[in-house]
Amino acid sequence: MEESQKSPEEKARDAKDQLNNWVAVAVALIATFTGITKIKDDNIVQAMLQMKSDAVDRWNESQASKIKLHIAENGLRQTQIASLTAGGAQRQALNTAAKEYEAAIEKYRKRAEEASAEAKKNEEAYDSLGYRDDQFDMSDMFLSIAMSLLAVSALTGKRWLFYFSMVLSTFGVIMGVAAFVQLHIHPNFLVKFLT
Repeated sequence: MEESQKSPEEKARDAKDQLNNWVAVAVALIATFTGITKIKDDNIVQAMLQMKSDAVDRWNESQASKIKLHIAENGLRQTQIASLTAGGAQRQALNTAAKEYEAAIEKYRKRAEEASAEAKKNEEAYDSLGYRDDQFDMSDMFLSIAMSLLAVSALTGKRWLFYFSMVLSTFGVIMGVAAFVQLHIHPNFLVKFLT
């Protein structure tokens, strides 16, 4: 039947069928993109957990080294004070102990600095991964809302709702691609609002 010979009801049904076809294609594409980004986001979250764990371990190591450093410094002071009143062989033993404390002090100072530096690197890596995780979260949010609106547009036949969901989908895809290729697109106002 030619388009001009169709009744208004048939034309409306055809228009709704066409909209539903577009909705189906859009949902399939969005779901596929969301699935791919979800895998990457989960991997980033696992890496973030590992970075945080490593940072905590390094801070603990730094703190333990500082405690040992403090103990060695106290030991050195006590040895130096004791050597002032000691004589002969006892003074020689205290000087040997003082050298051992000095070596320990240097070792623990260096170890504390190295552990602190590693902890800071882990925290920077965590923050960098967190930035990308936020991007994936924003992508997921926009795409989830878009799919919900697509379902409503299929039920109601409202084209404007379909177009609005496509706008949201575009934002979601932009955020997902930005997270994948590490672009600096980050809606800070939205992230702060949602956290």
